[in-house]
Amino acid sequence: MAEQASIHATGKRKSAIARVYMRPGNGRIIVNQREFENYFPMETTRNLVRKPLQLVNVGPEVDIVVNVRGGGPEGQAGAIKHALSRALVILNPELRGVLKKAGFLTRDSRIKERKKYGLRGARRGCQYSKR
Repeated sequence: MAEQASIHATGKRKSAIARVYMRPGNGRIIVNQREFENYFPMETTRNLVRKPLQLVNVGPEVDIVVNVRGGGPEGQAGAIKHALSRALVILNPELRGVLKKAGFLTRDSRIKERKKYGLRGARRGCQYSKR
């Protein structure tokens, strides 16, 4: 990481978009100018974000600054996970195989299906009465 001052990567999940900046530091994670633990109060979303870092044993040597917008907490956590994985590959290209096998480099393309006309929801129709 000595050759680069900062590494930038982008990740997406549902309608959330996350931009991650990795710099040499002491392991702090800042999300939207707030501490990581304050931004994600639920342990499940915190674990989702930390998974790529735990998989490749990176943490205390880098500071991570994240800007994320759109979506809800789960979608934002997934977008940050995707962006972190991409940044780790830029940091060390040898990690690509490990992260790819874990599925962290693949963008999760599942989004909410739109409502169709003539139906109550995306697929739910009106109740049918035979008699």
